[in-house]
Amino acid sequence: MIETGADGVHGFAVGAAWLRDSRATIGGHVEVELIPEGPQRGDLGADVAAALEASPRAGAFFDGLAQFYRKAYLRWIDGTKRRPDERARRIAEMVTLLENGQKERGAS
Repeated sequence: MIETGADGVHGFAVGAAWLRDSRATIGGHVEVELIPEGPQRGDLGADVAAALEASPRAGAFFDGLAQFYRKAYLRWIDGTKRRPDERARRIAEMVTLLENGQKERGAS
């Protein structure tokens, strides 16, 4: 549960398992850094990034996917390293699937 104090500071409650093997104490304060998981736009190949940029709908859907689905699409595309024409075809297909809200290939 995320809480916001009167001072505008955000916090969240953690269970006992989070305290095990740490220097955190009950009622104590710790600093936490949240970072996005999985491949982000800056990690993508220039051609993939350009295709997602050209289709805001596909790009927004891609950005909202769990890393499992993002990685699956990228592995499928990267499997064409020796065939640039196939890579371009797969990127175009990925954009179409994402525009249609499909998390993965072959899903309906």
